[in-house]
Amino acid sequence: MSIQPIRIFGDPVLRTAAEDVDTFDKELRGLVKDLLDTMRDEGGAGLAAPQLGVSKRVFSFDVDDVIGHIVNPVLEFPDEEEQDGPEGCLSLPGLYFDTIRRQNVVAKGFNEYGDPLQIVGTGLMARCLQHETDHLDGIIFIDRLDAERRKAAMAEIQSQDWYNGDVKVKVTPHDSKGVFFKR
Repeated sequence: MSIQPIRIFGDPVLRTAAEDVDTFDKELRGLVKDLLDTMRDEGGAGLAAPQLGVSKRVFSFDVDDVIGHIVNPVLEFPDEEEQDGPEGCLSLPGLYFDTIRRQNVVAKGFNEYGDPLQIVGTGLMARCLQHETDHLDGIIFIDRLDAERRKAAMAEIQSQDWYNGDVKVKVTPHDSKGVFFKR
């Protein structure tokens, strides 16, 4: 196992857009292994490379007994249906806030060897794919909350032992109704 420390809310790497992966090599496969091992050890549904301090567009997931990873994901939304429910993040340990996400998503990208990959997600898998892709764009899920929920979330965050006091929440520039992350 190659369990790595997870970066906590406030670390600048979590607010930086990750770079596309352009080399599918042993180093990338090692990163994928680290993501999977660390995610499993923490009991998370997903983990993005920036959460390990690596600014690369790759994440792992474990939702409803579907375990995998995706490199350079691009999300598409087949409809306008939404879901609203609790969402958490390994970079905000122990905290969950109701977050609106799209109900259905198609993620297109590559596996660790550079082979094309497509994941069709609904419900929790759709939430996970959106959450982890957000990490790759420097967005944390609380950025997607409306003003009232964001204010309540920040109050809860500020009460945590790990909170360092220097953090500001930004509002995502992405239209939550549109197609995200088209490159």
